[in-house]
Amino acid sequence: MIKLTRILFALIILTACNSKEKKKNTVDYPDKTSLAQVKPGLKESIARGKLVYNDMCTTCHLTDGKGVPRAFPPLVNSDYLRENQDKSIKGIKNGMSGEIIVNGITYNGVMAPLGLSDEEVADVMNYINNSWGNKIDNFITPEKVSKL
Repeated sequence: MIKLTRILFALIILTACNSKEKKKNTVDYPDKTSLAQVKPGLKESIARGKLVYNDMCTTCHLTDGKGVPRAFPPLVNSDYLRENQDKSIKGIKNGMSGEIIVNGITYNGVMAPLGLSDEEVADVMNYINNSWGNKIDNFITPEKVSKL
């Protein structure tokens, strides 16, 4: 009887240890907090900005934001955009002309004023700042556009 009990006990231990469930040796940490979670309204602004961009900006800067070399500057990974947010906002609102250097390439064209409202300018800037791999942490509001 003791032998049978030992055999049953050994079988129970073996079956319990042979779980089909994989054991993990890592800890799941939550994802980093996205800018959209920290800045209420950013997600909606980006969605509206995409509509404005597709309507007003794709002709020159193209749907992928890469622009046309030596004619229309890229918005993707643009050092000018990253370092000159205020000038970029003013350019979208009021137009711009003259020489600028973007990623080492000189552009000397004219961007006509687009006739956008302060909210549309803020929305399209938020879209550009957060699209095509851009991660420019600068939530633009219509109030900021108005002040500029």
